[in-house]
Amino acid sequence: MSMSTNRQSKYQLRNASLFDSVNKIKLWPSRSGLLHGIRDVKGSGDWLELSTHCGVVFKIRDSKNGRGIRQLKHRNYKKVCKKCGVPSWKIEKYRK
Repeated sequence: MSMSTNRQSKYQLRNASLFDSVNKIKLWPSRSGLLHGIRDVKGSGDWLELSTHCGVVFKIRDSKNGRGIRQLKHRNYKKVCKKCGVPSWKIEKYRK
């Protein structure tokens, strides 16, 4: 066993559903590349409704192969939303 099993600095996103991943991380990369902080996640059937700290509401389809979960897995984003006020420790943890 390696020493890295005791540390949990990375988020595990490999086979998780989109609802579970977003609910755990509380971050969402929008299509424009902004990384938003999530205030509330509501799931109903195949759809999720994400409300951010800056007041934007996203309605997205819950899938394991979609754009959103793929960007979360690969940690793609251009910049962080200034209105959401995502703390720097959370961005560092997301990047690793």
